[in-house]
Amino acid sequence: MAWCSNGTKESDRPNSKLGIRTSKLKLMSPFLFWIFAVLTLIFGGAVVLNRNPVASALSLVVSFLGLSALFVSLDAFFVGIIQVLVYAGAVMVLFLFIIMLLDIRVEERLRINWLAAVAGVGVAAILLIQIYVVIGHFQSARRTFPPLAGSTTDDVWHIGRLLFNNYNLPFQITGVLVLVATIGVVLLSRREPR
Repeated sequence: MAWCSNGTKESDRPNSKLGIRTSKLKLMSPFLFWIFAVLTLIFGGAVVLNRNPVASALSLVVSFLGLSALFVSLDAFFVGIIQVLVYAGAVMVLFLFIIMLLDIRVEERLRINWLAAVAGVGVAAILLIQIYVVIGHFQSARRTFPPLAGSTTDDVWHIGRLLFNNYNLPFQITGVLVLVATIGVVLLSRREPR
């Protein structure tokens, strides 16, 4: 008997009119889930711990790919593909472009402030303890989510309609802001001729 990512049996899933969701849909095994989850966490930690910004950016790409695989395992195919296209593709190319324009040799020579590192670990431990206590006392956190209803139309159509009808102006403004930020970084990081 196979179980879905939301805790219901695979045979209990509702069928859609378009045949997108069926009872014979293969889901990610727990083994693959743990592989992608650990991959995402390890490379997410490597983003912070790497001294080289290029290696840190490439670790972020691998972390995004693992996160995309987790989205796909939750049947959020659109979000998983957008995660790869937008974050692992476009944003990381922009990050690498900016990193290549900056002088990274100065950052590599900086020494680690051990007092700040110990304080950061302490704050992270306190945060984890608080999360554990809150979830332990919150009754709704102990229950599983109810099964999701199957959609009769495509999610991509809904997202595209919302994005280009209701949120067209913020979408265009965001694109212009990213363009202005890119031009600003190029102008600020341009080295003076010697």
